[in-house]
Amino acid sequence: MARNRKRTAYNSSMQPGLFDDFDTPAPLAGGRRAVPPVFPGNGAGILPPIPEIEEAATRFRMEARQRRPDTIFADGDDITPLEAPAPADRLSFISFGSGSSGNCAYIGDRDNGILIDAGVAADAVEGELRRYGISMASIRGILLTHDHSDHVRFIYPLVRKRPHIGIYCTPKVLNGMLRRHNISRRIKDYHHPIYKEHPFEVGGFEATAFEVPHDGTDNAGFFLRRGRHAVAVATDLGAITERADHYLRQANYMMIEANYDDAMLSAGAYPEYLKARIRSANGHLCNDVTASYLASIASPQLRHVFLCHLSKDNNTPALALRAVEQALHQAGITVGDGSGTPYSLRADLQLMALPRFDSTGLITLR
Repeated sequence: MARNRKRTAYNSSMQPGLFDDFDTPAPLAGGRRAVPPVFPGNGAGILPPIPEIEEAATRFRMEARQRRPDTIFADGDDITPLEAPAPADRLSFISFGSGSSGNCAYIGDRDNGILIDAGVAADAVEGELRRYGISMASIRGILLTHDHSDHVRFIYPLVRKRPHIGIYCTPKVLNGMLRRHNISRRIKDYHHPIYKEHPFEVGGFEATAFEVPHDGTDNAGFFLRRGRHAVAVATDLGAITERADHYLRQANYMMIEANYDDAMLSAGAYPEYLKARIRSANGHLCNDVTASYLASIASPQLRHVFLCHLSKDNNTPALALRAVEQALHQAGITVGDGSGTPYSLRADLQLMALPRFDSTGLITLR
């Protein structure tokens, strides 16, 4: 660790330094200091101010401020403008819960953002956003992947009396919600119909819904693009289809299902028909399939993977993470734990398993 050097006391035998003849600058108006010029043979030789020059400099500064009202000027020398720093090109991510008990996530910044699914209590979502200084007034829309209860049950409390928040889902998903669940029909007033493979704008994102195989109504994944960021969401799917693969390969950040460990499912208490449903192409992804797929598409552009919708009975975060880490390591990919530590940040890819009931806290996507 660098240490401050102790200054040597000055004595008359020392040779004068280059700036030894300078007087301490006197403070001027506004807290500035003038550095007086030095002329050989006449001591400090402070040059008296010239009124015409001072007046011209003042006029120049005033005109510069009028021309560039959005510019920060250096204190004490506001003739030279310093460009105001541009906002950091970052996104924030929060998962409020992931799994069959409830799914909801936030992506955005402090000015605009969106929610993906609405299966977590509205009070919990609002409170967690408020904790990080994010207002519900900044939420521009809620994207719904399908009509299962763990993805839609709190949709109306989230949008109620907030006409600025739109509900973005296909007409079939809306009808499925109203048919399957006891949800207020007033959600129709907030509905913005979308169609798969047709991009739309919401919360500063260009969003595209794409087909995923599952046993809900008109199931969709989402591909979100904003500036240099590309986010893919594929939760609740039984297989990686060609269209899902098309969008997942473009992502910098990915939420992808790792629902069950096959050995746990086989040994578990679920009836055989339910095990068959989970394993089917319209069911869920197991750890090994997700791991193999991620290893096959991993590239420098893929920087963060969130494993979502882990089963409470047939999986654990440790099993899901181990399966994916091993597959990535075999493919030559180093894996960080998403903690943001220097050691983790040196890895090629950050990997996290989203908690089932708890919030992840605010995660910055750089």
